[in-house]
Amino acid sequence: HNMVIEILGAESLGVRGLCCLVTTGDRRILIDPGVALGYRRGGLPPHPIQIAAGEDVRKAIVNRLAHVTDVVISHFHGDHMPLTDANPYQLAMDSVKDLLRKPQLWMKQKDGDASLISNRRDLFLAALERSASPCNGQTHGLLSFSELMPHGLEHNPMGTVIMTRIQEGNEVFVHASDIQLLSEAPIAQIIKWSPTILFASGPAVYRGLPRDELQKAHDRAMELARNINVCILDHHLLRCSEGVQWLNDLQAETDGRIMCAADFMKKRRRFLESERAELYKQFPVPDEWHKQYASGKVTTIEFRNLNA
Repeated sequence: HNMVIEILGAESLGVRGLCCLVTTGDRRILIDPGVALGYRRGGLPPHPIQIAAGEDVRKAIVNRLAHVTDVVISHFHGDHMPLTDANPYQLAMDSVKDLLRKPQLWMKQKDGDASLISNRRDLFLAALERSASPCNGQTHGLLSFSELMPHGLEHNPMGTVIMTRIQEGNEVFVHASDIQLLSEAPIAQIIKWSPTILFASGPAVYRGLPRDELQKAHDRAMELARNINVCILDHHLLRCSEGVQWLNDLQAETDGRIMCAADFMKKRRRFLESERAELYKQFPVPDEWHKQYASGKVTTIEFRNLNA
């Protein structure tokens, strides 16, 4: 059997997320089934072209969920899981509730996350009328889960994430959710796990990281590329044009071992999150459009044939 990795949502595919489906012999494992669009960016809500991309990703997640055996949620942020209080651009719990009653659920424990975030674990399970014991630090057959890892820099207020390792034969896929290459522990764990393919978040360049932290992230990316044939870096990294440049430079430096999700999926790169202001200039949006969209009075249809 060959392992098949399908990336459903990520910044290079037009949305916020790190969602993928991993198919092995008899398992279909969906990791981080969530999607989001930055709610405000430079004072602007998501452009309808981006909202259309989000709808497509949501639809893809719902379609895949109907057939999965396992669901992994790396942490409880709104771009990584269905939400009971979703905004119009996220994946609403109601649309997937019935589909989530069957698969095996893998989630970390509640931890020192801000209470709103931490409570999402309970709300999620309560909505499903299910329980799930924490899987961090455990191995279950072909699935291994890391200990709790920092969401970016050590001891940051964003809480922790778990990374997932899936092995079939000689193939090893690692999903290193929102580590952002900003601390050492996850890098050491990834290298120890010997992946053939890595899917991870790069650093949030748009948040104005200190230059030395960005340099360390660059060095870690190079270290990963020396050890792993395919390193897919996406998510936080690709929310600004500087981040896209950072990726392109690394791609050149590593002879293409480092790439984004769109490259891996052989799809057109759509950095819509970083292009929001330009989209508004190029394709103007009627004043009340977002309000009408939220109440179901307009759809994205007239924006769908615009070549974003």
